[in-house]
Amino acid sequence: MTAGCARRDAGPALRRTLAAALLAASVAGCADLAGPAFQRPDSPAKTSWSGPRAPVSAAQTVSPDWWQAFGDPQLDALVAQAIAGNYDLKVLAARTQVAAALIGEAKAGGMPIVDVGAGAIFEKSTGRKTSQRYDLGTQVSWELDIWGKFEKGVQAQTAEFRATEADWRAGYLTLVAAVSTTYFQILQLDQQLVEQRRALDRNRAILAIYEAQLAHGLAPRTQVVRQRAEINRLTDGLLELKRARDLAENALATLTGVPAGEQKLAPGRLLDRVRLPEVPPGLPAQLLARRPDIVAAEYRVLQGYDLAGQAKLARLPSIQLTGRAGTASLALGDLMKSFTLSFLPSINIPLFDPGINARIKTTEAQTGAAAAEYRRTVMVAFEEVENALVSLAARKEQRVELVQQTSQLKLVASEVRAQLKAGVVSQLEVFESERQLLAAELAVLANHQQILADTVTLYKALGGGWPPVEVRNETNDERSPGK
Repeated sequence: MTAGCARRDAGPALRRTLAAALLAASVAGCADLAGPAFQRPDSPAKTSWSGPRAPVSAAQTVSPDWWQAFGDPQLDALVAQAIAGNYDLKVLAARTQVAAALIGEAKAGGMPIVDVGAGAIFEKSTGRKTSQRYDLGTQVSWELDIWGKFEKGVQAQTAEFRATEADWRAGYLTLVAAVSTTYFQILQLDQQLVEQRRALDRNRAILAIYEAQLAHGLAPRTQVVRQRAEINRLTDGLLELKRARDLAENALATLTGVPAGEQKLAPGRLLDRVRLPEVPPGLPAQLLARRPDIVAAEYRVLQGYDLAGQAKLARLPSIQLTGRAGTASLALGDLMKSFTLSFLPSINIPLFDPGINARIKTTEAQTGAAAAEYRRTVMVAFEEVENALVSLAARKEQRVELVQQTSQLKLVASEVRAQLKAGVVSQLEVFESERQLLAAELAVLANHQQILADTVTLYKALGGGWPPVEVRNETNDERSPGK
């Protein structure tokens, strides 16, 4: 076929194919062939929260750098180190890059495909000369996306990419919370170790008094043995505190991307280094749009809608445009002297394909599962916020009582020391009053650490300062990764 004939023959065929496509498109415009538009799954709503901040406010209550509210530069440095070096966060970042690359793969499905080939045939028969033939050709094929089937696939993969971005933000938030609470635990253990050593020294002094009394027949032997057992108990507790401190330090090293055992923190005092921040009044009404895990779950519901729509569009006819151009010659020097062109439009109507219906049912079931996971995530979020508010309120009330108890025991210890000077009481009574005071001070320390941990939990439960996200399908201009 000559080039001119190919063009004259292809014209009517192309017009007929395009006419059929336009007719089918007009029919499609009258029906929602890809299924319903995306809607956020129904879930229980919250209009108020426990505690004094009852009404839900639209205010942004959490700063993006919320950990700085604790006022500890070393914590700030550890968080920065963890964000840069944590391997769990790097895994999430790598998954985000994979999802971004898959957007390009989905787009490629709707692009023209160009193939170029060349060949040669050499044939020798008995009694004849060797015959030869040279071929050079190219083919362009393109399935027209008149229904938006490939576009639905791109939208689905874009939704998955946005979900992986939200997964990264959720991992970031979890990491910062873990670094903060582990750091607070180490400082608490440091202070407990100091107090445990003080208690051990006091009990050794008590043992010395009992042993002196035993030597003069003023105390029974059982009292000395009992005091030695108390020293054994305190020594065991000291060793356990050291073990817990080492394990917490190893956990912090892993969180910051350092091999366990290679990062050491200088001892510190929790009460001196970390202040209790005031949680701003008012809780954000956009909790569902702020928490990264909820945003990720909603994007995966959107992905399910898009995949189900793509599966339904596969029931419609597909139009394939194929163009071929080539040349052939018996001599290599004559290869470029003549050309053959052809244009082959075709339409494929799926009359019976069980795989299409099976795919539709599968994607609809997957969408239902994603919606159920979204609702579960929302319910967990509500519970975490409520628990953090309840714990914070209770611990702050407990702190008032513990501080008052400590103040009263300080007065008792002071009076007992004064009575010792006056000879009214014995040294043992002084030790006992100081033991009670130490227990109260450790209770205040533990309460301080619990309030800090509950505050971190509340910040995390509220979305950690991430801005609200509107979950929807994006246009071509919005679809590039990083936007």
